[in-house]
Amino acid sequence: MASGRVKSTNILILGNPDIDPDFQGWIESHACVEHVSTFEAALEALKEKPFDTIVSRASDFITLRGVHVSEDATALLDGVNIGVGIVDESGSLEWANPKLLSLTDGVRDQVCQRCAETFRWAMAEVRAGTRDIRGRRFTFSSDPESHYEMTATPVIDLPNRVTQVAAVVWDMSDARRLQAKVDAIDRAGRELLSLDAEEIARLNMQDRLELLERKAVRCVKELLNFDNLQIRVLDKANNKLDLVFSHGVPVEGLSHNLSATSEGNGICGYVATVGRSYICPDVANDPRYRTGIENGKSSLTVPLTLQDELVGVANFESVKLASFNEHDRQFAEIFGRYIALALHLLKLLVTERKTTTGQVGSDLLSDMTGPLNDILTEVELLTEDYIGHDDLRHRLRTLSDNVIRIRDSVKSITEGHGGIVREEAASAKRTDPILHGKRILVADDEDIIRETVRDVLTGRGCEVSAAPDGETAIALIAEQTFDLVLSDIKMPRQDGYEVFAATKVKNPKTPVILTTGFGYDPNHAIVRARQNGLAAVLLKPFKVDQLLEEVRKALQST
Repeated sequence: MASGRVKSTNILILGNPDIDPDFQGWIESHACVEHVSTFEAALEALKEKPFDTIVSRASDFITLRGVHVSEDATALLDGVNIGVGIVDESGSLEWANPKLLSLTDGVRDQVCQRCAETFRWAMAEVRAGTRDIRGRRFTFSSDPESHYEMTATPVIDLPNRVTQVAAVVWDMSDARRLQAKVDAIDRAGRELLSLDAEEIARLNMQDRLELLERKAVRCVKELLNFDNLQIRVLDKANNKLDLVFSHGVPVEGLSHNLSATSEGNGICGYVATVGRSYICPDVANDPRYRTGIENGKSSLTVPLTLQDELVGVANFESVKLASFNEHDRQFAEIFGRYIALALHLLKLLVTERKTTTGQVGSDLLSDMTGPLNDILTEVELLTEDYIGHDDLRHRLRTLSDNVIRIRDSVKSITEGHGGIVREEAASAKRTDPILHGKRILVADDEDIIRETVRDVLTGRGCEVSAAPDGETAIALIAEQTFDLVLSDIKMPRQDGYEVFAATKVKNPKTPVILTTGFGYDPNHAIVRARQNGLAAVLLKPFKVDQLLEEVRKALQST
């Protein structure tokens, strides 16, 4: 009767389980039974059709359950990018997924060796009565460039016997390389910030900026493996993104006047607005992209932040499509934070130069203010005590006036003068035979600098015209003839390079001196002007002696 019934139950028997013969006969008479001897065969059978029951030794079933013997789970194990395997007491690999099998013989041998060690260790723990036996973690290398981590977990059956060890293996080579790269960038960042070392003390502002540029370029090329970069800083006064320096980008790619707005100002403007990095895999299909390098195909732009405040952007480009990935973004952001710190340090150094005596002056004011105020207090008390002693009171008031004058002088020194160190009034008026009668145009949007330079040159006998912006300067150049033009680079309504170009169109022999603060060179104005006969560059703050020396040399060269 039983043999004539339709067998609707599917049972899989793995290996040679200890089954009572009568019970096994009953199973085979009531169900469709399939025998397999290995894990691989069991997994293949499970892929082909579903089974209602699996019969195996308890230890084998625990192991099989541990590797998820369902069709979906098996497919998952075959596709995951980690090695999974089962190792017996002797250290033999009983089963492995494709990833583990794809590893070299040397790696698999080390996996089996550590599993065998774990097997022996687990058996000792069982004999010692340990109930909660966890897996063990190992790290090993097969060669200097290949690094692996693995866990070895003992498989323990119901009678508390160690039967096998399950191994899970990760290839950590990429992670190690990434960590090494992060460490290298961190070291390079610390080098970028070593701008206050001995060499800095001997450098002017342009030299300091060039030192930062050299270090940044080396980091970009050697560590990030990028071929070019642009560093732009945000000028909060006008929301412009001014070019600080670049490498590998032609002048034409630097000519964009960008603002920190999300529309119409390229990817740099967008990143400066939202404060987030931007990977552009294909510039041809990105409306935000502005042409940079020749044949550029992809780009990466990251914000430069300092204590959560955006100070600028760093932009990288490549001639390959989709050249930048998430790892590149992370590294570039780390690099960008160091660049922001280095630029901040340079800005502090510029502030120091603007105070004439730098930190010495600030410290002097701090150290002197208290004692000077104490003197003033004592003088006022004495003056009140000596009512009727007019001569003594007069002397005390003179002392008080002198103290106030000293305090104000120190304060004036430490506050600086916006870009040029003034000379003493007594020596300001000295006719200079080289400068006498020369017609000079001074263009600068900072009133204090424009007026100071005009006063200095007028005091030497020059005839000076002044312009508060580039447009006014160019109009004056068109109307008048000048022996020399001295212009700031960064000005509204046409910049210093446009003033330079207009001067050379009017008279190619007229010398031009450009000035700039913080070493900024928007659109590489200095580079382009030098190629076309620029006489000199003055870096703010400059001293009167420096100004006069460059003006004399420029006039004598014509």
